[in-house]
Amino acid sequence: MTLDPLQINEIRATDPGRVADSWAARRRRPLLADDGRLLLVAADHPARNALGVRDQPMAMASRTDLLGRLQVALAVPGVDGVLGSPDVLEDLLLLGALDGKVAIGSMNRGGLQGAVFEADDRYTAYDPETLDRLGLDGGKALMRVCLDEPGTAATLEATGHAVSALAERRLPMMIEPFLSRFEDDRMVNQLDTDSVVRSVVVASGLGATSAYTWLKLPVVDNMARVMDATTLPTLLLGGDPHEAPEQTYAAWADALTLPSVRGLVVGRALLYPLDGDVGAAVRTAVELVHGGDR
Repeated sequence: MTLDPLQINEIRATDPGRVADSWAARRRRPLLADDGRLLLVAADHPARNALGVRDQPMAMASRTDLLGRLQVALAVPGVDGVLGSPDVLEDLLLLGALDGKVAIGSMNRGGLQGAVFEADDRYTAYDPETLDRLGLDGGKALMRVCLDEPGTAATLEATGHAVSALAERRLPMMIEPFLSRFEDDRMVNQLDTDSVVRSVVVASGLGATSAYTWLKLPVVDNMARVMDATTLPTLLLGGDPHEAPEQTYAAWADALTLPSVRGLVVGRALLYPLDGDVGAAVRTAVELVHGGDR
């Protein structure tokens, strides 16, 4: 049965148990495709109060519009799955869009964009026990290291515990690390090569084991030196797209040739392309990650 996003409200109001039943019935697949690569669409931004795309501060505010874009993206052959907060993943689950797809649950959404407590990035969404019980395929954590903010210590500790707990369940933990600082009352991620390298080495050492740890890293200058800082499998981030699409795609293509880089996890750059053609943007990403045989 194919549902329209507008029908989700009725199900949530009258049959909330369908969410758990749908997780139990979901057809799962291995994390990596046959070629050892992975392309995920990211959709966990709204839960952290991050709704903007380029110069549109409320671009991701419409849930029906976001779900429509996600359905288009997930229907493109070669898209392996999606990363999202519980509400978004449950909407997609009820729409039947997660069958045979990888589903990664976003865990810490408490460091709201623009908040005075942004550095204290609490784990307010998925937890390891729930990810395992529902049959999701792994967890994701945003880990911003802000050396001037005491709240960073709690985030590091909580992330270490989450890495260990997921590893006990043999589930991957995808850490998105940044060295960050406050500039004009805004937390800004430092995207120079040295800062990204520092974030990589801190993230790699969290938890009692790194056996199931993955990294999600921005594409910056000298990615070869960034990737030389780790042996952990890595996915490249899309971020908020400001450059021309051709420049973005070229940067992804270069970085995808590096050892340890396994693919892409991209949200806004694919879901809100400049020309509005979600399918075309996603097909370009599929070709970059998996090649032209899809």
